[in-house]
Amino acid sequence: MTQKQRRISFRDALNEALRQEMLRDESVIVIGEDVGIYGGLFGVTRGLFKEFGPKRVIDTPISEAGFLGASCTLAATGWRPVVELFYVDFLAVCMDQLWNNIAKMRYQSAGKMRIPLVMTASCGVGTFESYQHSQVLYSTIAQIPGIKVVIPSNAYDAKGLLVSSIRDDDPVVFLEHKSLLKSSVEENVPVEEYSIPLGKASVRRAGNDVTVVAMMLMVNRALEVAKELEKDGISVEVIDPRTIVPFDKETILESLKKTGRLVIVDESHERCGMASQIAAIAAEEAFEYLKAPIRRVASLNVPIPYMQSQIDYVIPTQAKILEAVKRTYKT
Repeated sequence: MTQKQRRISFRDALNEALRQEMLRDESVIVIGEDVGIYGGLFGVTRGLFKEFGPKRVIDTPISEAGFLGASCTLAATGWRPVVELFYVDFLAVCMDQLWNNIAKMRYQSAGKMRIPLVMTASCGVGTFESYQHSQVLYSTIAQIPGIKVVIPSNAYDAKGLLVSSIRDDDPVVFLEHKSLLKSSVEENVPVEEYSIPLGKASVRRAGNDVTVVAMMLMVNRALEVAKELEKDGISVEVIDPRTIVPFDKETILESLKKTGRLVIVDESHERCGMASQIAAIAAEEAFEYLKAPIRRVASLNVPIPYMQSQIDYVIPTQAKILEAVKRTYKT
């Protein structure tokens, strides 16, 4: 049966995924600060409180360690909590719960205990909230064994990946870029429920000359660069990992066999960021295919500033990506 398409925003796609999963499975609950009557900081949980009531859409005090810890117990006893943090930066307040408890409970029980918990959080630049509310942190979270990490870049993927995350029996950190949450851009998303498997990258644009691996908001910037360079006869393949744990290296390695050139665009900091991990994989497993040095376009190793001009100096911009791809192509 052909799925019915219509255009909705990134935020509304997430809201629809939550609603459909809550209708399908009564064990799915939403918990966090202002997720109820207010509808969430960016409106992702809008309307859920009215439809499902306070027993399944639970407003909490301002205590991230408290409600994330409580959600761990709920997950261990048969519920499927979706836990919303306002900002991923607040993970620092409850890192012990995530790192030392949620991530390790299935391992320490020899696989007997399931922890089907999804922690959602907004991240990245986009609301001019400076250094304490503008980090992405997916590289940091990816270092925690036992946690899956999902980073959608568009509305279609956001809905399908959130469905898969909720149905997964392992804990998942699901990050939502603030610029995408705020965007009024609408995309084709099926009305019906569907899922996208975790650990499968998407080739967003096919090309032959340079492979660009980009994440979250940077995927859209990379696609704009690819469109611009097409005018100059440069064919760019853009790959969106969609999840970084698990990570689909095979799609990237296959692309490198074709292009021989790699540029990685990563909003996390350059030092020990995801771009470094991807570069290491390419160097270790695709060295014989490389025709040029691997280039990283990542954020500088400084806190995220407030002013737009300073933000553009620190994080990857379209101009920086364009320059990196051109240099790699000409090498």
